[in-house]
Formats: sequence, C-alpha cells, structure tokens
Amino acid sequence: MKTLTRLIATCLLCLPLGALATEIGPVEKEIAGLEQTFNQVYAANDLAKYFAYYADDLVAMFPDGRTDLKSYRKEWSEFINAGNRLTANTISGLIVRVSPLGDEATASYLVEVRTKLKTGKLTIEHFQETDLWLKREGTWKVAYVHYSAAPAPKKP
Repeated sequence: MKTLTRLIATCLLCLPLGALATEIGPVEKEIAGLEQTFNQVYAANDLAKYFAYYADDLVAMFPDGRTDLKSYRKEWSEFINAGNRLTANTISGLIVRVSPLGDEATASYLVEVRTKLKTGKLTIEHFQETDLWLKREGTWKVAYVHYSAAPAPKKP
C-alpha cells in the first residue's frame, strides 16, 4: 500500500503545476461575457433585450417562489412600467462551469442591486444567483435561474 501511495504521489509531482488548476476556456469566457452583458441590460431597465436572454421554457426560483417566463415577464414589466428603476446591478465572484459536451454552462455569482422606487426611495439589496445557460440551435439562453437573498458583504 505504501508503494502505491508513493507511486501516485510521484506521478502527481511530475505533472506541471498548471495541470491541477481549472483552466478558463473559450466557453467559460463566452458565458462570463454574456453574464456581464445580461446584467448590464437588466440594470438599464431594457425589458426587450433583457427578456431575449431567456429560454421560452425558463424555470426561475425567486425569493417569492417558482415562476416561468410568461409570469416573470408580466410581473417585472409591470414593476418597471410603474416607474421603478434599477440604478445599478453589480456582480462579483463569478464562477462558470461548463458541461463536458460544451452545450450547458452554469454561472453563479453575488449581486448588489440598487433600485430607485417610484416613491423616490432608494434600496440596496444583495443576492446570490445561479444561471443555467443552454446552447440551443447555436444560441445560448438562460433556461434556469436561482435567485435568493444574500447577506450584505462584511465591511473590513
């Protein structure tokens, strides 16, 4: 047993150090770029562009429950059209994982959302989000979202 353990340890030491690290490939970079743009469009309150990122069969898990694209589009459009506006949507800690076939990617991150309500009140909220992107007919779409409250970052 000791010989086998030494053999494995020796083989691991012979690997280049980079071989043990997770590489950032082209799909990870593409999804990271899509997440940046997707969140910028959301922050710009551009409903048509924002909802174009979603798959028609979206499943979304929000703090108030599970919803689909039709219901989410109706609810969020009513909120924005009532005069409420996002003023910032800042993401951090983005991690992207891609399926072995390269047609599915999961992106998770933290997000700080600043909103100016129609009453004039400003809010700052913190969330953790996971988006599941599926590549269908050559196009990436968000097919699943999990969005839940997160504690505010601790100040140093």
